[in-house]
Amino acid sequence: MPAPGPAVGQVVILNGVPRSGKSTVARAVMDSATEPWVNLGVDASVAALPERLRPGIGLRPGGERPDLEDLVVVLYAALYESVARHARLGLNVVVDVCHHESYSRPLRILPDSARRLSGLPVLWVGVRCPLDVVWQRRDDTWGQRSQTAEDELHRAVERWQLAVHAHGEYDLEVDTSVLDPAQCARVVLSRVADGPPGSAFARLAAA
Repeated sequence: MPAPGPAVGQVVILNGVPRSGKSTVARAVMDSATEPWVNLGVDASVAALPERLRPGIGLRPGGERPDLEDLVVVLYAALYESVARHARLGLNVVVDVCHHESYSRPLRILPDSARRLSGLPVLWVGVRCPLDVVWQRRDDTWGQRSQTAEDELHRAVERWQLAVHAHGEYDLEVDTSVLDPAQCARVVLSRVADGPPGSAFARLAAA
């Protein structure tokens, strides 16, 4: 009789706007967990692309680059196939992304992503952050001040705030203006350990 394969890993998806703190929370999850966690997500995906194809899955809401949208569909599919493969090999995966469905045409990326993780334990986490804190972090990181930013950047930041959470429910939400990354990680890992298991992401498959 063949030896049993490894138990499937847990998937945690952190969804939030740029500078909401997703990547920092993902690192805190990896640093504070006793078992191994792997981080896959938007930063790694964008870094893997040549400059002419960026920002890839980091494309802003509003249909700014229709020429990249077919690629974005494939990149999200590749990301979630990789997440699924890692989890089915027994690895826990924390995914930091900026999901939205605001493109120049319907792409239906979220339901497709959910179908690719069918049968896996997935916790769908909304990473919230107020607009004024997002602007402060944009200033600290990139020197983008709200007072001097161009109108298009203002509109883009506001679109992010609306579009990323427009799909509806999460299993869990954290506010990074209230909790620091380590506290957010503890909330996430406590939910993973104590339940109930996530179900919101799976429901997106039928959206």
